[in-house]
Amino acid sequence: MSENKKIREEQRRARQKKKNRRKIKRVVFLVSEIIILLALCGAAYVMATYDKFQTVTFSEGDIQSNKGVKQEGYMTVALFGGDSRNGDLEKGAHTDTIILASIHHDTKEVRLASVYRDTLTVQVNGKVQKANYAYFAGGPKDAINVLNKNFDLDIQNYVTVDFKALADVIDLLGGIELEVTEQEAKEVNNYIDETGTVAEKKATHLTHGGTLKLDGVQAVTYARIRKNVGGDYKRAERQQKVIAKVVEKAKTMNIKTINKIIDKVFPKISTNFSLADMIGLAKEAFDYKLTETTGFPMEAMNGRVDKVGSVIIPVGLTENVQELHKFLYPKEKDKEVSDTVKSIEKKIEMLTGITRDKLNDPNTDISKSEHGVAGEEKK
Repeated sequence: MSENKKIREEQRRARQKKKNRRKIKRVVFLVSEIIILLALCGAAYVMATYDKFQTVTFSEGDIQSNKGVKQEGYMTVALFGGDSRNGDLEKGAHTDTIILASIHHDTKEVRLASVYRDTLTVQVNGKVQKANYAYFAGGPKDAINVLNKNFDLDIQNYVTVDFKALADVIDLLGGIELEVTEQEAKEVNNYIDETGTVAEKKATHLTHGGTLKLDGVQAVTYARIRKNVGGDYKRAERQQKVIAKVVEKAKTMNIKTINKIIDKVFPKISTNFSLADMIGLAKEAFDYKLTETTGFPMEAMNGRVDKVGSVIIPVGLTENVQELHKFLYPKEKDKEVSDTVKSIEKKIEMLTGITRDKLNDPNTDISKSEHGVAGEEKK
């Protein structure tokens, strides 16, 4: 590659990374707020309300990491936004939201990376599927193992919040105000009846766009739409806006509202955190500092894979995993990715025909890749 081409490629990568970070400037997940609410009520309150959670206990050996993978000085937690039709947040539930949260033990800095749900991954059974398929097929255990396997992570704990819980919180807060475009309002109306049925709440259609006060069903539907309004990337932005509004209103809650939220929301949360772990998190809640957020993969292409559907393809899984680790664990020394990640990268490249070298080659028409894939760079 000529020097000019190298410079152009470096500039392109820098622009792409900046663009990706703009897509998710600040994601504040409901779980963080719940932990803070627990801290406000004290450790005794945590003990009194812990049994309201859907708690899961993993057996020894259930959660696995790639050989040699260990993030020293950090705890990594998987946060899932679940879509359960029957209130059960085990397998069979869909996950619209997948967030990796890294917490530094000493500084209490928290970094969040949203894994796009359509990201192409290798599942625990070796088959290639979307990232969110793992939770549907095998519940939180498979979901964690797929994240660990594909991205060289050492996740041991998770928290899943049913989207119905978010609808309850918004209603208890009296609704939230959002700017909704005419197209978004149209898409909300296409799916709001389904949301209302699942959430067991009244579904009120929107009559127009504009600055609107949305109830729980309307706001959750708004946060979940993606077709015809920007796909996964714009959906992440809408989720961000909804949660930011919830956090803003939650700051004014009184103890009566907090109690109502605990009674209605906690049964719609699944976690494998023990009571002791939860108390420890609650005690330190005010020390946590949310620093930066990003989206993953950092460099990717939209595409379609036979029998899988529309996907987001990491372009160079090795480089993407390295960038993810630099983001999540900035105080850790750079490490080479595992042989497992390298083998997954080759499998994805063979399936899609999309490699980092091809992306860097100006003579390659990526849109005509073989193996049932039609890719194009993210917009």
